[in-house]
Amino acid sequence: MSKFGEELIQSMNEALAHAKGEGPAIVHAPIVPREVRQKARLTQVQLAQLLGMSVSGYRKWEQGQRRVSGPAATLLRLIEKEPEAVKRALLA
Repeated sequence: MSKFGEELIQSMNEALAHAKGEGPAIVHAPIVPREVRQKARLTQVQLAQLLGMSVSGYRKWEQGQRRVSGPAATLLRLIEKEPEAVKRALLA
């Protein structure tokens, strides 16, 4: 299994333990959407489409008018680590 796969399984196990009230909560560092987008070589329009959101909503993230949280932050982290895999999975 790839390192990415192992990290993903570990993350899911930690999330499940947290949901059950076991173990400490894990706090992730904030994600910077612009950096993710530039690293993945995507335009704002392309990344908004990949995330399934409006371009104006995405731009508010980049401008700091809205905070990225929850599943969107997780998806951005996946795009940051494995952009091509996410593109294949979501655009297929």
